[in-house]
Amino acid sequence: MHSLIDGILEASRARGPAAAEFWPAEERRDLVASAAEAKSKGLIPIIAEIKPKALGRTLAQEEVAAYARAYAQYGACAISVLTEPTHFKGSIENVRTARRAGLPVLRKDFIFSEVQLCEVQADLVLLIAALDIDLDRFVAAARALGMEPLVEVHSEEEMKRALSTEAKVIGINNRNLKTLEVDLETFERLAPQAREAGVFLVAESGVHSQKDAVRMVRAGADALLVGTELMAGPERLGELNRL
Repeated sequence: MHSLIDGILEASRARGPAAAEFWPAEERRDLVASAAEAKSKGLIPIIAEIKPKALGRTLAQEEVAAYARAYAQYGACAISVLTEPTHFKGSIENVRTARRAGLPVLRKDFIFSEVQLCEVQADLVLLIAALDIDLDRFVAAARALGMEPLVEVHSEEEMKRALSTEAKVIGINNRNLKTLEVDLETFERLAPQAREAGVFLVAESGVHSQKDAVRMVRAGADALLVGTELMAGPERLGELNRL
């Protein structure tokens, strides 16, 4: 495992879990339905990310709220919120604030313990296959809490593991977590296997232009997760999501 990931996990273990949170079923939001609505409007479904690290600092809650509102305004189908504080400068509170914009929210963090799943209300939660967690168990645990797991993969072996679970949403990360290199061909290589399985497929990382976005859609992406490109200007979303 890359030393960066090791450091993040070590810091997370040292912090310990936050207090558990419960939410009623009627408040849960559906990514697949939201993406379908975006498509019906002629838009590429984009999960727009609130990524404080891109600005090099933590965000005030007013800033988080402003990003979430802007993403909704410019046609995002969902919002991804990084909650890891040590390296990515995120926070759990950012999830609560972002959900007020009304879109489905993905909690993005390095989840290695089921206890972490209880920390905050989210509609989806990222599960990273590269962390070597028991995907079957974590997928079931997330579902039991009312969250849809988004299982992230980067290799053929990880894709095989993800498809052996009950996961309905799989993300292919174009960024190699060990080398941090980004290659859109990663999605193009792995997507056919997932498409055959009929899962909802998310292309993660590496989309910097409308050309990149269209390329991922043509390769089989049902939605794109875009972060750094939007933090400098949420209005860029209105350019990226045009078919």
